[in-house]
Amino acid sequence: MAAVILLLPALYLAAKDFSMPKIQPAAAYPAHDYHSGEKIAVAVDPYDTNAKANIFVVPYHDESLLPVLLVITNDSDQPVELSNVKPELVTADGDKLTPAGEDEIYRRISHPSSSGARVPLPFPTKRVKGAVNNKQFMEIENARFKAKAVEPLSSQAGFLFFDITDVKNPIRGAHFYLTGVRDASGNDLMYFEVPLEKYTNASH
Repeated sequence: MAAVILLLPALYLAAKDFSMPKIQPAAAYPAHDYHSGEKIAVAVDPYDTNAKANIFVVPYHDESLLPVLLVITNDSDQPVELSNVKPELVTADGDKLTPAGEDEIYRRISHPSSSGARVPLPFPTKRVKGAVNNKQFMEIENARFKAKAVEPLSSQAGFLFFDITDVKNPIRGAHFYLTGVRDASGNDLMYFEVPLEKYTNASH
C-alpha cells in the first residue's frame, strides 16, 4: 500500500496536461488599462505563486521565467490589429524586460548540452541532452500569446514569459506597457500602461 501511495504523485504528474485558465474580459482583472475612446482594455495577471503556477507542466519559476497572462478585450465594432505589438515590463528598479522568444523558452527548460553540433530547438536530436518532451512542447505552443488581431466584441489571451534572472522584484511597483496596437485603418493607438501595483494590492 505504501508503494502505491508513493507512486501517486508521479502518476499525477505524468497524467497532468496544461489547460488555459478561464479568461475574463480584461477590465475584470485588477491590473488593467481601459481606453474608453477606442473601447479597448488590456490586462495582465502574473502567475507568481505556486497555487497559480500549478496549471503548468513546466516549472517556469525554477528556470527564472515569470508567466504573465495578457488579456486584450475589444468592445468596439471594429477589429484591432496586434501584429506589431511590443510588450514590456519595467520594474520598480528600472529593469526593462521583454518576453522571452519561443526558442529561448525551449532552450531554457531543456538545458541543452552536446558534444557535437547542436540542432536548433524545438527540433532536438538524441545528441541534445535534456530535450523538451511532447507535453512541454505542446504547453508552450498552447500557452504563449500569439494572437494577431482581436475581433469586435471579443477577447484574446495568452501568456508572456519574462526572464527574471537576477531581477530582485519583478512585480511590486512595476509597470507593464503595450505599444503597437492598431485600429482597423492601421493607425497606432495610444500605448497601454498597466500598473502592477493594482495586482499586488488586490492579492493582499
